[in-house]
Amino acid sequence: MAERRSPRGRAPRASALLGLSLLFLLGVPAAGTTPAPSMPPPVVPERLTWEVVRRIPHDTEAFTQGLLFDGSGRLWESTGLWGLSTVRELDPATGSVLRSIPTPDGAFGEGLAIGAAGELVQLTWQEGIAWRYDPDTLTVIGSWSYAGEGWGLCSDGTRLVMSDGSPRLTFRDPATFLPTGEVTVTRDGLPVARLNELECADGAIWANIWMTDEIVRIDPASGIVTGILDLAGLLEPHPTRADPAAVLNGITRVPDGPGWLITGKLWPEIVEIVLSAPG
Repeated sequence: MAERRSPRGRAPRASALLGLSLLFLLGVPAAGTTPAPSMPPPVVPERLTWEVVRRIPHDTEAFTQGLLFDGSGRLWESTGLWGLSTVRELDPATGSVLRSIPTPDGAFGEGLAIGAAGELVQLTWQEGIAWRYDPDTLTVIGSWSYAGEGWGLCSDGTRLVMSDGSPRLTFRDPATFLPTGEVTVTRDGLPVARLNELECADGAIWANIWMTDEIVRIDPASGIVTGILDLAGLLEPHPTRADPAAVLNGITRVPDGPGWLITGKLWPEIVEIVLSAPG
């Protein structure tokens, strides 16, 4: 009987096929083959706990988009809505508005960060303009343009990090605002959307997930979520019961201490908390 052949040559013997099958089942690479790279185990995000230290009054008309301390210990807030957006300095002890300037051209203000020369940089939602302000005089000193939407912004000391509502974070040159790289944020291997207000602190990027009470801690090199801070119950009754837009949206690290200030759009309070890991 004629010998059967495979499309690429002689048909393998049954014993050879059995041996290859056993090697495959045992995970042993066949001779002449390169082992497939092993996948790293998934990162299980650390569940962070929190404790309230104090509560500070907050302007319930402020549609908060960004919150930060500058290098001089001044507390700044960016507020949104067309025709109502501002950059303002707050008293860290009382929450009172010390100074305020409207966002130019009635633009919808968004995230706020410190630029290369110490200036305040405020994003706009859909206008594609980042406004620059002198923090000492609180006057406009310039602007940059960018493509897409602007949501959150923070500075890690060498670069700016920007969110646009997608799972992507864009790194930008703090002197020119030009993009220098990006990373996709993932949690349990899946992209994390609706990244909003940002804070760069403790070697990580912290991002509020819009329309939730969750803040995630992100590894800036890989984009992997390494920690989750669930702030449900921080304010009761939750402000969204009165207005669905009144979501958590304001994160800043307190300088020279363990605390964090947290607030939200139209919230009646800024809450200082300290974090810890469970256990």
